[in-house]
Amino acid sequence: MSQSYRCGRFTSALSIGLLAFSWACGSGTPDVGGEAAAGRISEFGRYEGHSEERFSEWVRSSQYVTTSDGTRLAVDVVRPAVDGVATDEPLPVVWTHSRYHRAFTDPETGQVLSIVDVSPDLQLLVHHGYVVAAVGVRGSGASYGRYTGIFSPEETRDAYDIIEWLATQSWSDGNVGMYGGSYLGITQYRAAGEGHPALKAIFPNVAAFDLHEITHSGGIYRDDFIEHWGKLTRDLDVNVAAPVVDGDVEGVQRAEAVAEHQGNWDVIDELAAARYRDHDTPSYASKRNSPSQQLLAINSGFVPAYHWGGWYDTFIKDTLRWYVNYSAPQKVGIGPWSHGASSWGDDNDATRREERIALRSIEQLRWFDHWLKGIENGIMNEHPIHYVQMDSPGTGTWHSTNGWPHPQETRVRYFFAGGASGSVDSVNDGVLATELAEEGADRYQTDYTTTTGTMSRWDNAVGGTDRMAYPDMVANDRKSLTYTTEPLAGDLLVAGHPIVTLWASSSASDGHFHVLLEEVDEAGASTYVTEGLLRASHRTHLEPPWNNLGLPWQRSNRDDPVPLTPGEPTQLRFDLHPTANVFDAGHRIRVVVMTADLDNTEELASADGATIEILRGAEHGSSIELPIVPDEAAVTAGGL
Repeated sequence: MSQSYRCGRFTSALSIGLLAFSWACGSGTPDVGGEAAAGRISEFGRYEGHSEERFSEWVRSSQYVTTSDGTRLAVDVVRPAVDGVATDEPLPVVWTHSRYHRAFTDPETGQVLSIVDVSPDLQLLVHHGYVVAAVGVRGSGASYGRYTGIFSPEETRDAYDIIEWLATQSWSDGNVGMYGGSYLGITQYRAAGEGHPALKAIFPNVAAFDLHEITHSGGIYRDDFIEHWGKLTRDLDVNVAAPVVDGDVEGVQRAEAVAEHQGNWDVIDELAAARYRDHDTPSYASKRNSPSQQLLAINSGFVPAYHWGGWYDTFIKDTLRWYVNYSAPQKVGIGPWSHGASSWGDDNDATRREERIALRSIEQLRWFDHWLKGIENGIMNEHPIHYVQMDSPGTGTWHSTNGWPHPQETRVRYFFAGGASGSVDSVNDGVLATELAEEGADRYQTDYTTTTGTMSRWDNAVGGTDRMAYPDMVANDRKSLTYTTEPLAGDLLVAGHPIVTLWASSSASDGHFHVLLEEVDEAGASTYVTEGLLRASHRTHLEPPWNNLGLPWQRSNRDDPVPLTPGEPTQLRFDLHPTANVFDAGHRIRVVVMTADLDNTEELASADGATIEILRGAEHGSSIELPIVPDEAAVTAGGL
């Protein structure tokens, strides 16, 4: 069963920092048991009458807190205030364990801005009586110590110490939550695994589940992604001065801390070397550093979690894997946005960014009110998953469901038929159809100039671009193998995880295979929907150590790769990032096969100039399975 929220713009009675937005819903909005008549509403995107907005001011202080091994971490504390004076009332505390700076300096005025000053969702929490804290991880900003590795055991133990400190301060009532996105989302899961009883709830946003599949997707190294992130974090650690803590007027302590950062773990060298899942060095091993390998501890903590993601996020599959592998009370929200930007970059991007922040603000407040303040606002009586069904990039309607994969999903197989090599003059005429094709093969010369561009979901995630904006993909399609349906007779909702099966042969012993799913309009413009990739030698499927949503899983240990036998047909089966996209009536579905994504992944030198064939027909039927969900199912089902 599922519910639908047919909305254009969000509306709420809540004042969210400097933002106020409206949420206009039609039929399908769940009944809140008559509470609306009494001025109390609590439902996805709306919250009135359950939580009092008591404060309009806040004050910031900062200091060093010493962890159990003697490392001093820079901590900002923002407390609700009245007439410029922080309240003495013990309140719940929410905090973030940040890889980036805990506070910021306005480059024009020189004024120090707290994380609350720049975050409307945190301002809403302060208004409603929460203390907000931000802590720089060891080896970053003004914190002392060395950064010894991504989500290192030392960093994770620090989280326990910080929770203990926050829970025992006079201004704390002992109930602690965590917030933040990306790295700051993953640190929440790791902190949950430390088992401190004061940590009552987390709200991780766009957070990865398995690090190896992020850095070496399908066995293919995401060099651009890692190099951008490595340079960004190195710069923040040693070159960009973080605000000093109170009392460090001359910046002596900050300078001492930055001097220790010079020996920080080398992100780029280490992750480039970690080509296999069983890579194990003192400073990095998936079994120690990846959150996916710490599920037992994380689930033992049993901390309620609200997983927040976006269909164009780099970690969207991970958001859903968290859901199916997490044992504590939980919810999921997935919007039409990317990792860093609000959505598809266009003239409406600023408006969508405000809508995204405002919606997250409401849901975060509802979550923490329930778990940290004990307010019975009914948030756990709703469907656990809310997601946008996209009518076009960045826009759509909100729906809900009680499970994932979607309970009403039907998998439909579309076969490749009648393709040919890409042409610089026109998109090739390969066919995508539900009927099995005649035997045949489409020959393609490896082309290392194909690309999804420099404003991709991957660039957006690491500061490579402030927007995500895929171009019309037609120019790239002309250099690729493409398979396209006839115009659709009606709207078709693809909601879930597409899986592609390529029967391929190559003149080389290995190869990179990239597959894009696109939507082609009546004028022939082709819009990126999602993607997947696999290095052919990493094709072996094994049983995953976690619930992998029934998707193909390649372990990619050092002994797992199997070379291709040149000229021999071989099955390559892998998934694409999940989506919830409506392919409009009159539009066509296109599958694109490439051998490189120039601007986003490393090249495979050994396959340069290789000739590949994609086979079709009964014996070797290349195809894609699309998860089809009835478009009106969410509207008509209702209820829980």
